[in-house]
Amino acid sequence: MLKSRIQRQYGLNDPDIDQEVQAVLGGAEQAERLVGLYEDSVKSFEVGSVVHGKVVRIVGSEAMIDVGFKSEGSVPLSEFDRASEAEPGAEVDVLLEAVEDDSGLVLLSKRKADRIKGWERVLNQHKEGDVVTGTVTRKIKGGLLVDIGVPVFLPASQVDIRRPSDVSAYLGRQIQCKILKIDGDRRNIVVSRRRLIEEEREEAKRELLRTMRVGQVRKGVVKNIADFGAFVDLGGIDGLLHITDLAWGRVGHPSEAVAIDQQLRIKILSIDREKEKVALGLKQLTPSPWHNIEARYPIGSKVKGETANITPYGAFVRLEEGIEGLVHVSEMSWTKRINHPSEVVNVGEEIEVVVLGIDKAKQEISLGMKQTEVNPWMLVKEKYPPETIIEGVVRNLANYGAFIEIEEGIDGLLHVSDMSWTQKIGHPSEMIEKGQQVRCVVLSVDQDKKRVALGLKQLDEDPWERKIPEKYVAGAVVKGQVTKVTNFGVFVELEPGLEGLLHVSELADHKVENPEEIVKIGETLEVKVLRVDTEDRKIGLSLKRVQWVAEEEEEAADAAETREAPRLGGIQHAEDELAEEDAGPRLFGTALPASDGEPTAPQEEAGDDEDKVEDEEDRD
Repeated sequence: MLKSRIQRQYGLNDPDIDQEVQAVLGGAEQAERLVGLYEDSVKSFEVGSVVHGKVVRIVGSEAMIDVGFKSEGSVPLSEFDRASEAEPGAEVDVLLEAVEDDSGLVLLSKRKADRIKGWERVLNQHKEGDVVTGTVTRKIKGGLLVDIGVPVFLPASQVDIRRPSDVSAYLGRQIQCKILKIDGDRRNIVVSRRRLIEEEREEAKRELLRTMRVGQVRKGVVKNIADFGAFVDLGGIDGLLHITDLAWGRVGHPSEAVAIDQQLRIKILSIDREKEKVALGLKQLTPSPWHNIEARYPIGSKVKGETANITPYGAFVRLEEGIEGLVHVSEMSWTKRINHPSEVVNVGEEIEVVVLGIDKAKQEISLGMKQTEVNPWMLVKEKYPPETIIEGVVRNLANYGAFIEIEEGIDGLLHVSDMSWTQKIGHPSEMIEKGQQVRCVVLSVDQDKKRVALGLKQLDEDPWERKIPEKYVAGAVVKGQVTKVTNFGVFVELEPGLEGLLHVSELADHKVENPEEIVKIGETLEVKVLRVDTEDRKIGLSLKRVQWVAEEEEEAADAAETREAPRLGGIQHAEDELAEEDAGPRLFGTALPASDGEPTAPQEEAGDDEDKVEDEEDRD
C-alpha cells in the first residue's frame, strides 16, 4: 500500500520505486518503533505513580529532572535532604503529580515520593509490637508526631509513665517507642513510649528486687513529691522517701529538701518484696545527732535555742540541727495564765531553757522556760504565813468559792464555808462579786499543790464560842422571823445570819401534819430556846412552851384575882385557901411541881422532841 501511494505521489517507475520504498520502509519502521515506545512510555506515566528520573540541570531554586517524558519536570531544591542529591546527573525517584501544567512541564514531587517509599519500607519492615526509634518533630492536638522515616502519632498519654504537664519539652528529642497499631490503608501508625518504658521497668524491677538488700546505698531520681514524702525512681521501681526520713531536723514539706528530677544517693530502709514496696532514707546517710545526747544536754542544764515552731500546746525549740525540744505551755511561767504560747515566745526568737527530760528512743526532749527563774511559790509560805491578813481582788467565782488574787499569778481560794460564821452560803455571789477588793485571812499554804486557803469570817471572832451561848441561853424567850417552812419544822431568824430550828413537834401540843397551818413565812414569833449546840452550831426552839408559859401566867392572874375577892366562910376558909396555894396547883386532885409552873409530862415529851429535832436537822 505504501509503494502504490509513493508511485502516485511522485510518478516513479517500478525500479525506482523499489529502491525508494526500501529506504522509506526502513525509516517508517524506525518511526513506528519510536512511536510505539512513546505510546508505551505515556501509558506508564500515570498520575500518582512514583517514577525514576535524572537531574539534568539546576534553574534557580528548581532542579530540572528528566523522567523520560516528552517534557521535563521541576522539583524545588528544598525537597532534597542533601545538596549532592540535586547535582546534575544524580538519579532520583519522584512522584508524578500531573503530566503537564500551564507551562508545559511535568509536575513532580521528591518529598511525596520519599514519603510513599518510606511508608512502603516501614510497612514492609515493621509490624505491631516492634520497637522503633525516631525524632519528635511536631506537637499536634492530643500528642506528638515522631519521624521514624515517616511521621507517626505518639499520644500524650503514652509519652511517659506519668503524663508530663507539657509535651513540648520532648520536641527535637530522639526517643524509642513501641508500635501499638498499624493502619496500612490509611497509612497511620500509633506508637507508645510509655509501653516500652513499662516493659523495661518491669524487667528492671524484677532484677532490682532480686539484688536489693536492706542497708544498701543506691542512686535514684526524684519523680514525684507529695505532702508526706517523695517517690524516688531506683531504676525500675519507685521507693518512698518519707518526710520523716529526709533530714534529722524539722521539714515542713518535702519540697524544702528535694526537687523533681533531682538525683540522690539514698539508703534502703526496708523491702516488701510481695507488695513491691521499698522504704528509703536520706538522713540515714549521716550520723544521728541523737547519739550521745545525754552527755551534750544533761538533765537540769540551762541551754539556749531558737524557737522553731509554735503549736497550741507548746513551742518547739531547736537546740542544734536535728535536735528539737518541746516547751509545754504549762512549763512557760510559774504564775502567768498562758492561753497560747505565742503570748510568750515568737518563731525565730532565741530563748533560754532548762532540760527537764530526754527520751532517746522516741527522740524527744522536754524543756522548761519557767525553771530558769525562781519559783515564786517557794516564797509564798514565807511571805504569807497562816493568820496573815491580805487584800486582793476577786478574780473568779465558782460554786464552791471565790478565787482571790493575792499577787500576780498567785491566787487563794476563799471557800463558801469560810465566808460567814452563822449564815448558810449557797453561792459566793451572795457575799462578794467579781472584781471586788476584799480583806481575807490566810488559813493555810500548800506549797506542793500551789494552794492558798483564805478565810473571810476569820476576820471576826467566832460568835458560837461566846456571844451566842451567852445571849441565847436555854429557857430564854426570844423573838424571830419565820424564814423557811419544811415538813419537819420551821427555821426562825433570830438575828441577821443566825437561825434556829422550831421542830414540828414544838409547834403545838397536838400533832401537826402541816406546819404552814400554824405559822407563815415572814411571821414574827416568840419562841423559847430549848438548847444551844456550839459544836454543831445549832439552836433548838419551841413555840408551844411559850404558850404554856402564857397559860400559866393567865392562870396565876386568875388565882390572884380570886385571892383579892371577898372572903366567904370566915377565917378558917381563908386559912384553907392559903394552905391550898402553898401546896401548888393540882390536877385531878394531885399536886403538880411548882418549880417553873410546867407539868411533868410535857417536860418528858419535850426531851423526846429535842432528839427528834436533832435527827431532823441532821437530815436537813
